[in-house]
Amino acid sequence: MQNVIQLTVPSRIAPLEARITALLGSFADHRRTGDDVFWLKENAELLNILECTGQPVTAEALSVHEAFYQQAEDRLTFFPQYYRFLLSLALDLEDLGFSGNSAQRMVEFAASQRLAEAELSDLQRAEARRLMMRRGIDPVRDEGLDDRLRAFCGRTATFALPNKKAAYELTHIVYYLSEYGRHDPLLDDKAMISLHYAGLTAFLDQNADLLAEVCIALVYAGQEPPIAWSAWLEEETAAYSVDHGEGLPLNDDYHEFLVCNWHQAVIGAPVFRKPLENERMTYSKNGRRSTALREISQAMLGMERRSGDWERMRTMILPALSETTLEVLTVASESCAFFPDYFAGFARAGAA
Repeated sequence: MQNVIQLTVPSRIAPLEARITALLGSFADHRRTGDDVFWLKENAELLNILECTGQPVTAEALSVHEAFYQQAEDRLTFFPQYYRFLLSLALDLEDLGFSGNSAQRMVEFAASQRLAEAELSDLQRAEARRLMMRRGIDPVRDEGLDDRLRAFCGRTATFALPNKKAAYELTHIVYYLSEYGRHDPLLDDKAMISLHYAGLTAFLDQNADLLAEVCIALVYAGQEPPIAWSAWLEEETAAYSVDHGEGLPLNDDYHEFLVCNWHQAVIGAPVFRKPLENERMTYSKNGRRSTALREISQAMLGMERRSGDWERMRTMILPALSETTLEVLTVASESCAFFPDYFAGFARAGAA
């Protein structure tokens, strides 16, 4: 055994800057065309993650957006209905390294046209305000906006039930109030409980996209996410496969891939550890989606007598669950000190 020769196998994973360059090129040039609103959405999401987490983005990597940046002001005047996407892209490009003042002029135009007044929801108004305040203009001037947002966050009962729309709104409120982790969002204890409730539902549903957003929001709010959630997200992030080649379908898990890597960046872990190339790529995970949340709900729905007492109900629920669902529920119940209170709302015993 003295003559064993050790082989050094070259890594297929390029350095981080090269991986980010490949991602930017792929999303800019190889998935959708620039006149597609989904192109705006995908590229705005990627640039936002890179900007708010301080990733190393080279001038070469940003150059794929040079044509867009040169046309951004004209696009805004012709497509004002997409002003939030367009402002986000221009602001992030400048803050990541582009030289120019287009974003300032775009913000001034959006404010002069009172585009934020077209929004019906406080969440969208908060996003518009967050974007334009990056260049010193408040388009909303509503002193009660933050109070209403925090009141929504503090209604814990909302988040003890499966409600993806409300849960995503909760996380985005934290993003906007904290300026993506740059400021204390000034949330009260009830809002923190709401985040944990939303996270428990996401974990029971094995929804990595939503759970990653919840964990990011917890960090931005000054909290440490439950260890079990972060550990599962790390496993999910590593499980993505990336396929390359023209003609691949775009109905993929790109958003979950981006958000899971955003979570990795926020907790200081390596990001985008995949063989990435400047070509068409799709992102997917192997295996079936979990049905644990549905299975648990169906088991309780069929009970004549339902209780909000977790210790009492667990003996009644567990025998009706599959082995996989039982494992998910057990980890969830042990992951967070708020689980018994969460379950009292989740059980809806008062309606039984």
